[in-house]
Amino acid sequence: MTSINVGMCFDRSFPPGEVTEFARRLEAGGVDQLWVIEDCFFSTGVSLAAAALTATERLTIGLGILPAVARNAAVTAMELATLSALGPGRLVAGIGHGVQDWMEQMGARAASPVTALDEVLVAVRRLLAGETVTSSGRHVTLNEVRLELPPAVVPPVVAGVRGPKSMAVAGRSADGVVTADGAVPAFVQQARSQAGRLQGDGWRVSVFSPLCIADDRNEAYGLMAPLLAEWLGWSPAIAAHPHVDEMRQRLDEGGEGALVSMPREWWLDIGATGTFDDAVEHVARLAEAGVDDIAIHPAPELDIAREQVDQVVRIAAASR
Repeated sequence: MTSINVGMCFDRSFPPGEVTEFARRLEAGGVDQLWVIEDCFFSTGVSLAAAALTATERLTIGLGILPAVARNAAVTAMELATLSALGPGRLVAGIGHGVQDWMEQMGARAASPVTALDEVLVAVRRLLAGETVTSSGRHVTLNEVRLELPPAVVPPVVAGVRGPKSMAVAGRSADGVVTADGAVPAFVQQARSQAGRLQGDGWRVSVFSPLCIADDRNEAYGLMAPLLAEWLGWSPAIAAHPHVDEMRQRLDEGGEGALVSMPREWWLDIGATGTFDDAVEHVARLAEAGVDDIAIHPAPELDIAREQVDQVVRIAAASR
């Protein structure tokens, strides 16, 4: 199998104090990564990442994702430098647009989210590299700012984006991209094309994939059908699936139940869904498509997610 880092997501709704348990169990099980989620108005990703880094010795922690305009670019760089010092070489930092309605609620909505993200990515990466930065952009203004404690190991900064214009920004101004919402292999290839980056050129691709394993794969498909139906309405990642038109036709004509009977081959691209072997094959497909990191997203129910840690450990072992 092509090399891929296997990790797990820590759902935004989980009590923050649980993050250390998840991190320790994943590390003990030989899993590569834990990705923490920052969404308004739940827990902050920086605090969760700090807790996870200090509770572990080898586990890589992914930040998915910091809204570009929710913090000043200099403060974001300071946060990332601090996290990097807590776990040198164990941080992957995601920065994205943020949900625009949430940005509006907190008085931080940018007139041009794409430009704002570009300026923030450039400034943050330069600061993390130890540069003195002066910038007078539309959204980032800095006057000879330099980090006093730049990271000894500069973390990769990946852009949490979906659309073609934002993907182009990620291609020129970030170390990679992190995608969610059904990042099928075809979307990974599309993202590289839009970013102007080739597989193997060092540009990192990280994806989130939903986890739903059952002895009877149709049971798992039934549990996943409502989420897939939602994604079919808006997700650019699912829109890249080679059979998306047929999926939408099924949904229109037969509702969510019609999605359950889709061919296994279609489901294999969508998530770690079905039997255990199906989940392992899903990871292999993403690895073959050039994905560097897969963060497997558990159920939103904490008790179920705790049980799913063991499934992620098994998937990681089987994917080596």
